[in-house]
Amino acid sequence: MRKIFKAELQALGDDLTQMAELVNKAITGASHALLNGDLDTAQQVIVDDQQIDDLERSLDERCVLLLAQQQPVATDLRLVVTALRMSATLERMGDLARHIAQVARRAYPTTAVPAQCTPIFEGMAGAAQRVATRIHGLLDSHDLDMAQTIEEDDEILDNFHTDVFSTLLGGEWEGTPQQTIDVTLLSRYFERFGDHGVSVARRMTFVVTGDFHRAATNDAVS
Repeated sequence: MRKIFKAELQALGDDLTQMAELVNKAITGASHALLNGDLDTAQQVIVDDQQIDDLERSLDERCVLLLAQQQPVATDLRLVVTALRMSATLERMGDLARHIAQVARRAYPTTAVPAQCTPIFEGMAGAAQRVATRIHGLLDSHDLDMAQTIEEDDEILDNFHTDVFSTLLGGEWEGTPQQTIDVTLLSRYFERFGDHGVSVARRMTFVVTGDFHRAATNDAVS
């Protein structure tokens, strides 16, 4: 019975890693679609989000069964509960990538980001993709050095988010009302993507170290 339980825990970890891989693919595709006005890629990101949703649903059902049937304690309980929370966070990251792709699709055949903001969103896209790549690596390797770099990239996203509002309110903004709305939403989507990445990083730190305080301080991310 114990061997089966360990195998099920391993399967949960594998599914989280697969979710992270899909999230990485989603934010990469959404960023490309946004910056290049690529309708086909935007549509593919939107369609593929269902895979992330399905994985979350399957993983959560198995976590509930493990809690009910195995009644894990100590480290095992920490693993199952954290898997539940991380799956929800990764699913939300997939949603945010989908939202970016939807903005790109709506703006086609033009791009949603005007030239005035292109350098900012190129920077946001790069930082978000690094967050996603490092989350995948962190879940695969449990290398906590990656957790720190994820937090650093989140700070970069926060700074770019501030730059967007400085551009909008600086008196030289030339965008249309629709562009103003799109840029505001897109900046928020990227900024939240980084926040959720930090949530995953801190929860993985909790799994590895048992440091509850670092995980608990991130519960405000939603």
